[in-house]
Amino acid sequence: MATAQVLFHRFYCKKSFVRFSAKRVAASCVWLAGKLEESPRKSKHIIFVFHRMECRRENLPIEYLDVFSKKYSELRHDLIRTERHLLKEMGFICHVEHPHKFISNYLVTLEAPELTQEAWNLANDSLRTTLCVRFKSEVVACGVVYAAARRRGIPLPEDPPWWTVFDADEAGIQEVCRVLAHLYSLPKSQYIPVYKDNDSFTVRRTPDPHALKESPASAVASDKGTPIPSSSSQEKDSVTKAAPNMAKEKSDDEGKSLPAELNGKQDPAANLKSEKSESGVGRSREGEKERSRGRDRDSRGRDSDRDSRGRDSDRERDRRRRSRERSSGHSDKERSRRHSSRDRGGSHSSRDKDRHRHH
Repeated sequence: MATAQVLFHRFYCKKSFVRFSAKRVAASCVWLAGKLEESPRKSKHIIFVFHRMECRRENLPIEYLDVFSKKYSELRHDLIRTERHLLKEMGFICHVEHPHKFISNYLVTLEAPELTQEAWNLANDSLRTTLCVRFKSEVVACGVVYAAARRRGIPLPEDPPWWTVFDADEAGIQEVCRVLAHLYSLPKSQYIPVYKDNDSFTVRRTPDPHALKESPASAVASDKGTPIPSSSSQEKDSVTKAAPNMAKEKSDDEGKSLPAELNGKQDPAANLKSEKSESGVGRSREGEKERSRGRDRDSRGRDSDRDSRGRDSDRERDRRRRSRERSSGHSDKERSRRHSSRDRGGSHSSRDKDRHRHH
């Protein structure tokens, strides 16, 4: 219960009651709180409980909600979708710390265990206000302990002040007590429907006929934020723009229709000849276009052939040049070898001659 109420307050700190139904958000908060506190409940149990509460609150006959009915499927779909909105707005950070766990420790430290029930009741009532999102849990716990002590008339140490030990300040405690006092001065709360659509758990939603008549284009434009002119204004603009154009077209048609009718009455043979000549001119133009296209294709093919021939000739020239260089290189090597062998032979012959002379 406490976790669901904290989630409820956190969500409506960012969102509006007009856009999101308080009843549907409350059901989703209870469903999500069961998961957070490790005591999960099935979605159909949540829907059954809220449906029964709605029937009792509106003095309606309590009827069984069939799980295979269309109403149940719509309620379950809304429950899941609203839970996604909750998680999205909180950034999936749903950790909740309640003041209840601090109350018992504070009262044991202050040696006032008789204030436990009174402070616990005040802590439960504080969840009906926005104190859970305005102050820390320690400050709220100190505030409810202070209010319970004042109600019961039990003194608490003030020199030094007892709340300084629990990381609280006097201004925060006074604000908690003021908000609780204002809550108890209010009359019994009543539900005021501000949601734009039907959010009851007992009546099936009926689609808005005006929304169905809207076109998809207008819906997309409205989502993007672009102003959409009404149909009547669009028709007026189109009529005002089309009026001068229609007048011009009528004057031109009247001016052209008179000589055409006269010519048609005078000689129909001339009309036939003109039609034939126009058709012949059109055919000749088409033939010229086809010929020009064929010429372009032929010229492109010739250019491509010339390019390929030029490339082949360049390749042949490169091959011949390389073969010549290779052959010239081989001939130079042979000549050098011959010269070296001759030099060697000449040196050997001169040595032999010197030996013979010496002998």
